Amino acid sequence: MRRFHPAALLLVVLAVACSSSTQTAMAPPEPEPVENVPDWYLSPPQDDNYLFGAATSTSQDMQLAINKAQTEGRNQLAQQLDVRFGGLARRFQEETGLGEDAELLDQFTQAYKAVTSEVLTGTRARDQEVLREGTIFRAYVLMEMPIGEASTALMAKIRERENMYTRFRATEAFEELEEEIARYEEWRNQQGGYR
Repeated sequence: MRRFHPAALLLVVLAVACSSSTQTAMAPPEPEPVENVPDWYLSPPQDDNYLFGAATSTSQDMQLAINKAQTEGRNQLAQQLDVRFGGLARRFQEETGLGEDAELLDQFTQAYKAVTSEVLTGTRARDQEVLREGTIFRAYVLMEMPIGEASTALMAKIRERENMYTRFRATEAFEELEEEIARYEEWRNQQGGYR
């Protein structure tokens, strides 16, 4: 029976371990070309009379894909009118160990939140295409909103707010006037009543 020397056995184990831990650098896969994307999706039209929101969405149900894309398109229109945007970034770094055995742990997290609240008047789908991708539907939608109607709605909102503020101020002024009259009447009563 042939016996292996323990040092030779250890050398073979180390060689196998080292060879299994080597990694070859893999190149990222070539990006696949995006096909059948409407031109208006990649370059939405420009028009002084309209705002545009191009969007896409997928679903196993065709109508749901269209509804989702239209909702995202309207969201893009609303963000062109008003958006409140907040962001948060966090970074955590920790080094453990000493010298060459030290290990640096680094974690970076980034989150964004956009809040939009607008009444959209006159939005509609100007263009729409639905494609089949395997078992799902992809809907491309170009939503439009006439700027004239948006301007009219915005001016109406401003006027409504001004009217509300004016009514509030009028009520406030009337209350102040009543308080002044009440203080005057009280003062007159303290002076000995009416003369």
